[in-house]
Amino acid sequence: MRLSVEILIEKYKNNIYAIAFNVCKNAQDAEDVVQDTFIQYLSRKKDFETEQHIRAWLIRVAINKAKNKNNTFFRRNTLPLEDYMETLTFESQESSELFETVMKLPEKYRVVIHLFYYEDYSVNEIADIVKVSVSNVKVRLSRGRMFLRETLKEVWIDDE
Repeated sequence: MRLSVEILIEKYKNNIYAIAFNVCKNAQDAEDVVQDTFIQYLSRKKDFETEQHIRAWLIRVAINKAKNKNNTFFRRNTLPLEDYMETLTFESQESSELFETVMKLPEKYRVVIHLFYYEDYSVNEIADIVKVSVSNVKVRLSRGRMFLRETLKEVWIDDE
């Protein structure tokens, strides 16, 4: 027995997501597990006995993939931002707060802000590093600065 992937996705994606999320405790990783599970089903050439057999196989694959995600080097060796911040030293409290605010930016802004201000790369060099156009780097820097300005303005207003 072999069912189309569209039918299986419609029927079981929410169940597989819930199982993966239970193991990974992370929405993005759970979504990756769901995708990888259905990709593995597509690439598997063997037929199944019943639909229940397919469902059990999908669940087993999802659990194994979720466990593998948790056992990656990256997941085992990550620190929460707060713990990481404690290991760094800054010249002043303001420098520490600024760095923490930068680290909370969305990744595409955080990377260019960090490279520009902390690593002293030029806009052209950043464009080469992150493989985007120079104008895109300028837009990301501008938007990242805007986010920082708004966030830090709120902090300074609260302090007054």
